[in-house]
Amino acid sequence: MPMIQISFAADSRPAIEPQIAARAAELAARWLGKDPALTAVSLIRVPAAHWFCAGRSLAEQGLAGFWLDIRVTEGTNTKDEKAAFIAATFAAMGELIGPLYPESYVHVVEARGDAYGYAGLTQERRYIEARRAP
Repeated sequence: MPMIQISFAADSRPAIEPQIAARAAELAARWLGKDPALTAVSLIRVPAAHWFCAGRSLAEQGLAGFWLDIRVTEGTNTKDEKAAFIAATFAAMGELIGPLYPESYVHVVEARGDAYGYAGLTQERRYIEARRAP
């Protein structure tokens, strides 16, 4: 049940949001084992002229950039899975939005199961209820 939030700067690619959302959900499923039916994705496009790295806008540098946060329940993924997800996400975003500024980020946020949930239930409560079922 991850929540993925992506901010990106790529002026040259109109209407790319559906492809970015689909790819992010696919990567979360492939590398982190997250159920696409429970994955939410939120996107914010920032003009490249408004995204600055090393004191210069990405528009000036002719580059794209992004920041992706994915929230997952703590302890559900290994270090290797998270590393593979980060590498695959960086590569996919480069394919989708163009040459990337190297300081484009992927952040896997691990939330405690008792502090994270959906539909009014924490992930910890879901775990407990699943264990009780015969």
